[in-house]
Amino acid sequence: MSQSLSNPDHKPVTRTFKDSTTLLQDAEALRDRAQKDGYLFFKGLFPRELILEVRRQLLTILDANGLLDRSHPLLSGAANQAAVDSLSEEEANWNGVGVPLHIYKEVQRLEAFHGLAHEAKLLSIFTTLFGERAIAHPRNIGRLMLPHKMAYPTPSHQDFIHIQGSYETWTTWVPLGDVPRTLGGLTILEGSHRAGLLGVTANSGAGGLESILCGLGYEWAGGDYEAGDVIAFNSLTVHKALRNQTPGRIRLSCDLRFQPASEPIEALSLLPHGPYTWDELYMGWERKDLQYYWTDEKLQQVSFDESIRWQKDKIC
Repeated sequence: MSQSLSNPDHKPVTRTFKDSTTLLQDAEALRDRAQKDGYLFFKGLFPRELILEVRRQLLTILDANGLLDRSHPLLSGAANQAAVDSLSEEEANWNGVGVPLHIYKEVQRLEAFHGLAHEAKLLSIFTTLFGERAIAHPRNIGRLMLPHKMAYPTPSHQDFIHIQGSYETWTTWVPLGDVPRTLGGLTILEGSHRAGLLGVTANSGAGGLESILCGLGYEWAGGDYEAGDVIAFNSLTVHKALRNQTPGRIRLSCDLRFQPASEPIEALSLLPHGPYTWDELYMGWERKDLQYYWTDEKLQQVSFDESIRWQKDKIC
C-alpha cells in the first residue's frame, strides 16, 4: 500500500464540517454526534462583533510592536513582512503561539481574551454535552500565527498527550476573524477519537509531537471559518492546522478548554499559558468572576505523566 493511502496525514480534506447548531435543543442528538464524530461545529455561535473586538485588541498589540503593515486597515491582519522576517526562528515558534514571549504576555493580559471562555452560550453547550456542570480551564491559549518564513504548522495530534487529566476534556478552537482554508484553518480527522490514544513522534510544530496515523481509516473534515464560528473536539480527536497559503496575512485564533467538574484535571491546566503569574496577568481587570474562579471548586488535581507522551513511540 502506498504511503499516501496508508497514512491519513497525507490525505486531503474530503468532508465538510457538519453544523451542529440545530442540535443545541436536543441533548441526546448532540451527544450522539459528539460520540460518532469526535467534534462539534457551530456556525455563528458568537456574535461577530464580540470576536472582532478581541481581534482588534490582539492586532493592536502586534501593531504596537511593529509587526503590522500600516498601509492596510488594522483588522485586515496584514503583516509587516520585513519585521516578521527579522524575528528569529525561535521567536516565531515560541511555544507554538507564533509570537515572541514578551508580546505573548500582552496577549495573556487581555481580559476580553480570557472572557471568551466564560460566555454563557459556550458553557451551556458543554453542560449539555457532559450531562453535568462544565468548568472552563483558565489556561487559555492564543495563536498569532505570523507569516514567518520558518513558521511550522501545527501537526496532526491529540490534545490529551499535552493536557492529560480527563479524556472528557474538550478543546474549543475559535478563529479570531475570518479564516478560510487558505489562511491555515483547523481540520479534524473525523471519528479518530475512537482509535484511542495513539503513538507519537517528534515534530517541529506546536507541541513538538505528531500522532502516528498509519493504517487509520478516517477522513479529514474542514471548512472556511467566519468570525463567530467555533469548533469543539474531544481530547483524543486528531486535528491539525493547514499551512497558511495567503502571503502577508496573520492567522489569529485561540484554544479554550472545558471538562466535567467532577473529572480529574492536570494541575498545570490551572496555571497561565507561559512563564507568568495570575497576579501579573490580572492587573487592571474589572471582572472579578474571571479571576481565580477555580479555587472555589473541589477539583481532583493530578500530576502530569511524562511517560504518556512517549510510551507508544514508533515509526510507520
